[in-house]
Amino acid sequence: MIDLHSHTNESDGSCSPEQLIAEAVRAGVDRLGITDHDTFAGYDRARDAAARAGVELVCGIELSTRLHDHSVHVLGYFLGSGGLGAFRDWVLELQASRRERNQRLAIRLRELGFDVTVEEAEARGRGITGRPHFAQIMVEKGYVSNLRQAFDEYLDESAKGYVYRREPSFAEGVRHIRDAGGFASLAHPIRVAGDVSKMMPELCAAGLNAIEAYHSDHGPGETEIYLGLAKRYGLLVTGGSDFHGAMKPEVSLGTGYKGNLRVPEDVWERMRASVNA
Repeated sequence: MIDLHSHTNESDGSCSPEQLIAEAVRAGVDRLGITDHDTFAGYDRARDAAARAGVELVCGIELSTRLHDHSVHVLGYFLGSGGLGAFRDWVLELQASRRERNQRLAIRLRELGFDVTVEEAEARGRGITGRPHFAQIMVEKGYVSNLRQAFDEYLDESAKGYVYRREPSFAEGVRHIRDAGGFASLAHPIRVAGDVSKMMPELCAAGLNAIEAYHSDHGPGETEIYLGLAKRYGLLVTGGSDFHGAMKPEVSLGTGYKGNLRVPEDVWERMRASVNA
């Protein structure tokens, strides 16, 4: 089974890298992409455990970029060898921007009356602390009833607690992935603000060369739309559950939301073939 989109507790998942590999074995996932936000730490830590377990581990990352004043996520996959030195250095710059945003977010939440500190969030977020960790604190302290409410009312882009984080432009994120020899895939396109079909010429002109057609948020209709766009624009197809463990307990590794996901074998075969072409 294939799952090219998962997260560890090195970003906003709940499983350690070693626990994620164990879950992959339990679920029957033998080709696993770790795509933590703005970090390779989860992938780096999981490599030995994956080798011992016989899981083929795919080096990946998920970047938050800006397009038309909205956040658009891009998945980077690196199936070749080497070439990541400069890209890893650039990712460290993104991490610094994230830390600065977190400090301002903690201040904003305190202005709204919530006793939340950046230190508390960082204790949960390890190397990469983000809004989900602030949401956890808000739930634990009884300010909101669940993570969804924390985002809807305070942490989402349109919510009153949101603070801006400097994110690279979509074109910049794609360029860095491509320059490092990777595939740049549009993550969960159903979440992109606007009509993705109409945006494709612009996205492809920026260097996009893949699209995540298979995702836990996609029904059969959406998947067919994105497969059609991939065919029309000559893009590779990627897919994965977007597994976060206890952070999103309704999403299972390999099979998505209530079993709605199955990434076909040819997705992996075509990615591999493109590397070797």
